[in-house]
Amino acid sequence: MSTPDGWRERLESDRERKDEFLAEHPRSPVPPAARDEFEQHYFPPDPDLRFELELDEHDEKETLTIATTTEGEREYMRWGEFAVEVDGEPVTLQAYKADPDEDRLWVPFRDETNGEETYGGGRYLDLEADEHRAGDTWVLDLNRAYNPYCAYSDAYECPMVPMENWLDVRVEAGEKQPTIPAGHAHEGAHEHGH
Repeated sequence: MSTPDGWRERLESDRERKDEFLAEHPRSPVPPAARDEFEQHYFPPDPDLRFELELDEHDEKETLTIATTTEGEREYMRWGEFAVEVDGEPVTLQAYKADPDEDRLWVPFRDETNGEETYGGGRYLDLEADEHRAGDTWVLDLNRAYNPYCAYSDAYECPMVPMENWLDVRVEAGEKQPTIPAGHAHEGAHEHGH
């Protein structure tokens, strides 16, 4: 599948902006005392892990109660699923909505890189209709998989990845485990973030 012109450049510039946000912005999830030594890491861009496909929307939109990292709960609707191939392996990813009226899909997943190269709790994708959809076709770009705020500080409450999106493959795309100086992950007040 061909990627659009400038895809790699846009991805790289978005990563630079993300690094700047994490290191300098007042709303960064990285504890202030850790920002000087903090490092974000990424897998190299892989055009084979960018997909243009239709969402197989579920006829029955079940409500799913998803536990959070702080023993809370959030409700999401199972909206549909994407079927892709990762490294030759067929993979199905469920897409969720927190609100049926919003035009955003949330696609969280865990994979075989978790706990080593990537954050143990998994990673997320947010698909915005006006940015990632043209007609019935969505862009599902695993290169844009990002860490929830809980990867930077346990002061945040993040929804956990439902087991149906635990993948038996390595997804070598997107954000890796960040480097945060020891002792700084426990700072800050509890907030909600994904």
